[in-house]
Amino acid sequence: RNCDPGPRATKKDYSSHCLCGTSSRQYALHGHRANCARLFSALRERIRAGGLPKLPVPPLQQTLDMYLKCMSHLIPEEQFKKTKPIVEKFGAPGGMGEFLQKKLLERSEHKANWVYDYWLEDMYLSNRLALPVNSSPVMVFPKQNFRSQSDTLRFAAHLISGVLEYKSLIDGRALPVDYARGQLAGTPLCMDQYNKVFTSYRLPGPKIDTLVAQKSTVMPEPEHIIVACKNQFFVLDVVINFRRLNEKDLYTQLERIRKMADIEEERLPPIGLLTSDGRTQWAEARSVLIKDSTNRDSLDMIERCLCLVCLDEPSGTELTDTNRALLMLHGGGTDKNGGNRWYDKPMQFVIGADGCCGVVCEHSPFEGIVLVQCSEYLLRYMRGSPSKLVRAASMSELPAPRRLRWKCSPDIQAFLTASADKLQRLVKNLDMNVNKFTGYGKEFIKKQKMSPDAYIQVALQFTFYRCHGRLVPTYESASVRRFQEGRVDNIRSSTPEALAFVKAMDAEKMELLWTAIKAQTNYTILAITGMAIDNHLLGLREIAKELKLEKPELFSDTTYATSIHFILSTSQVPTTEEMFCCYGPVVPNGYGACYNPQTDHIIFCVSSFRESAETSSDLFVKTLEGCLKEMQDLCIKGNTEAKPTDSTEKMDGNTKVMKNGSKS
Repeated sequence: RNCDPGPRATKKDYSSHCLCGTSSRQYALHGHRANCARLFSALRERIRAGGLPKLPVPPLQQTLDMYLKCMSHLIPEEQFKKTKPIVEKFGAPGGMGEFLQKKLLERSEHKANWVYDYWLEDMYLSNRLALPVNSSPVMVFPKQNFRSQSDTLRFAAHLISGVLEYKSLIDGRALPVDYARGQLAGTPLCMDQYNKVFTSYRLPGPKIDTLVAQKSTVMPEPEHIIVACKNQFFVLDVVINFRRLNEKDLYTQLERIRKMADIEEERLPPIGLLTSDGRTQWAEARSVLIKDSTNRDSLDMIERCLCLVCLDEPSGTELTDTNRALLMLHGGGTDKNGGNRWYDKPMQFVIGADGCCGVVCEHSPFEGIVLVQCSEYLLRYMRGSPSKLVRAASMSELPAPRRLRWKCSPDIQAFLTASADKLQRLVKNLDMNVNKFTGYGKEFIKKQKMSPDAYIQVALQFTFYRCHGRLVPTYESASVRRFQEGRVDNIRSSTPEALAFVKAMDAEKMELLWTAIKAQTNYTILAITGMAIDNHLLGLREIAKELKLEKPELFSDTTYATSIHFILSTSQVPTTEEMFCCYGPVVPNGYGACYNPQTDHIIFCVSSFRESAETSSDLFVKTLEGCLKEMQDLCIKGNTEAKPTDSTEKMDGNTKVMKNGSKS
């Protein structure tokens, strides 16, 4: 179809060129159709990626002014008096700031995205904390009602079939391009992250991890997934003799794996626990593991797989929303399914025999919107395409799945013991509350002519102030995918306007609510258009390090350390399917607050650590419900008297563009 002659050509007249530019004489040459297909494929990729603008470098003075504004009300007055001259000196004509800004602009000229490498290392790869809870978000599926083991395996086979369909769409570049919604609607968004869903792996390192992305080849090796069952790992080839396994074959192989996992004398130690440890500790353990060739081969199979499917044992707990969230985040610890994981792989599909199902995501290759899109595709696929499972074929027709073998030295056993202890501490420490607020949803907020996202962010600030009597630096992720290789920047929601609102008396509260929402909306627009401050400050800091310059005083100042200690880490992750996303706090004394606004309700997933005397997820959620009710009463009572006249403030409720679920 790509090789039709031009529009003026007839059957007898091929004097015009093919649409790809090939003349009629060349048209009949062998291989033209393949060449044309390659050209068009490359053109589509240029449109999908290179056709997008580059991320801009914000003006230096604009960023410095915004930095001071963002921090002026969050730190003591004496501290701010010390910080202001430091920032002014950094931005002075001919100073260090101007020099670093010039170097950033030069970098932006020859890089597709000037901040991407800095951001990836700072946000993820240099972080030494364990991935579960601290870094990996999860998507919790609706609870399933499995009546038997065959129901569980049937669900798993159906899901794997959907995964393979979705992968074929990615490989064929057949996924529709995402477009921005709300502000600047219709702008195409970078699709690069989708290419990493099934082809990347986070390799632990002693000081910094590596994000490994496999390169596709003309003749790829047979594709496989890893099935985790009873803390054992099995290779399930999904392509055998150049044929993709159908759902019936997948069920047969899963049944075999289940039987193999039940053989107690064959069971090996739960090596997956090592991946739940801190990154430096896991890197050290891996360096010992790979000394043995058997372990190297097993690691290689896991690191090259498409994804993991984790067949979990029943947890023995009541499957409330909160408990299902906890089980997804850490597996319940070593006495449940904590070892039935391999956290370095981006996608782990968890299927519990008790119906607790979902996805665990290693966050470094892609944002939450990619996790949402994939998860929603799978749930629609499983609902819309009936299971094609018929009577199982004879097992002799398929080669048996392979159990991965491990040689565990005393050193490895010691690592496993230490990893298990740390995971248990993490399980006991995590304080989670998943709450479905049913007082109202985004429809009510839209009727007030307010952006639901801005409204909820102000509510979170209101709640934190009620709980702690102050505001703190807040991270709210905003997509910058309208630019090449765009990931996220931060919307600093703890604005001076939000503080004025939460401190106000009732008489002036409505007008200040509008002002706070306007400030939140304006910062959102700055962030999605590449003009927020966090990525810019990171770039200035990192290019100074790259040039081996002395660290600028701005970045050694106490205020800067405070500014990136995000006690409140938030993200809007809306879904069209019945599911929700959650994650842990990013600092020991902080909260993780993920929210999913629906028409008539809002799902809040609030997390904190029990070891912190400052935080309580239950108290935060209870206070949040009260603050949302107060804001509703305030709107009903006074919004007609204080509506803004500026048309930019009258939002359609979709200000945020493709919010993505990332966290600091």
